[in-house]
Amino acid sequence: MKSQSTTLLVIGGGPGGYVAAIRAGQLGIPTVLVEGAALGGTCLNIGCIPSKALIHAAGEFEQARHFGNGSPLGIKAAPPQIDLAQTVRWKDGIVSRLTGGVGSLLKKAGVQVIQGWAGIEDGKTVTVQTAAGDSQRWRCEHLLLATGSLPTELPFMPFGGSVISSTEALSPGALPKRLVVVGAGYIGLELGIAYRKLGAEVAVVEATPRVLPAYDEELTRPVLAAIKRLGVVLHLGCTVEGLAPSGAVRVRTASADEFALPADQVLVAVGRVPRTQGFGLETLRLDMAGRAVRVDDQCRTSMRNVWAIGDVTGEPMLAHRAMAQGELVAEVIAGHKRRFAPAAMPAICFTDPEVVTVGLSPDAAERAGQECIVSAFPFAANGRAMTLESSDGFVRVVARRDNHLILGWQAVGRSVSELCSGFSQSIELGATLEDIAGTIHAHPTLGEAVQEAALRALGHAVHI
Repeated sequence: MKSQSTTLLVIGGGPGGYVAAIRAGQLGIPTVLVEGAALGGTCLNIGCIPSKALIHAAGEFEQARHFGNGSPLGIKAAPPQIDLAQTVRWKDGIVSRLTGGVGSLLKKAGVQVIQGWAGIEDGKTVTVQTAAGDSQRWRCEHLLLATGSLPTELPFMPFGGSVISSTEALSPGALPKRLVVVGAGYIGLELGIAYRKLGAEVAVVEATPRVLPAYDEELTRPVLAAIKRLGVVLHLGCTVEGLAPSGAVRVRTASADEFALPADQVLVAVGRVPRTQGFGLETLRLDMAGRAVRVDDQCRTSMRNVWAIGDVTGEPMLAHRAMAQGELVAEVIAGHKRRFAPAAMPAICFTDPEVVTVGLSPDAAERAGQECIVSAFPFAANGRAMTLESSDGFVRVVARRDNHLILGWQAVGRSVSELCSGFSQSIELGATLEDIAGTIHAHPTLGEAVQEAALRALGHAVHI
């Protein structure tokens, strides 16, 4: 097998891997990117992008049905129908355009992309079994692990047949009449709500006493109310025991009673785990943090010139975190002085309504020993929210009491994901309540609730 060499070899073409490769190419670093499937990884192909496409299509269909039943807006429409196959084709078209764009950007940056499966021999040597069927051996000065994550599989309910992961849920061949979702985290609820809007009967089983258990209860209360209005059936504080011979889901309550939930499909959405198997990672004997690769604040592993980014390094498993880490690694290799120390890491749950968190929640601030001001402004008092027929939810700010430095933002409501960048920027720039309160916000917009939350924290909100 002929050996070839490069300065940087990236294993994994997801958001972290392709951003690292593009930035390295821009900096003049000879770079090879190895990806076994499609460029873009989980996020572009079977995660962030296709899920948002399906969520949008489901929302539009549900809105059309709403108009079919009459609307306060005066809009009337015939009961709609949905061509699910066309919906999936539309979603796939978006994915195709984005992944094709990634390929073009890599080519523009001078990155050599190899479609194939990497196997690590040591920290400087990787063999690649290409999709064309040949084998290559690559020597590299720097090795970057960007292998992502996999859906968590329940040992007593493995994927296959009627038991599906989010991957299969995003490309339905037909709509199941009855869908049982295991897990009320953001993946389970996003897809469960979408399927309910498309017309499926949806039941959600969650081991904790409430939905979105990673978020505080005040923030998730509007989501819970919306779920109930949609007709999603919740079984909270319950655990799944497996499948009955009939295909129903066996559920155990907190009091140890058992019952069966009829199901045509079962979506298991209980989390994701770092992808650390199948490419020879064990040969490096890296320091691990549980099932994740341990890295420092420059994304260095315990082996010199071996780097890791994104989901393989553990929580939070977010595409934008992986991208930021990828850019950082490329720049550190190029000799720049960079460290991965963001002041805030935004997270969005694309339920209906949406949920956004950036920085510290009130509880987290209290645990950190911070004496804080916490203030919220409801969308019920926001004119733009009213015109969108979506006045549930609020914007909340957390700031230090002594100097009014903003430590965190949270929001729940329609389209609040679009407020997220402003939240993050305010924390990164060290903004105070006075900075936000004194900034003119356009009217009428949802963003006015941001200013009003800061004004209310200072004791002089105008519109409440």
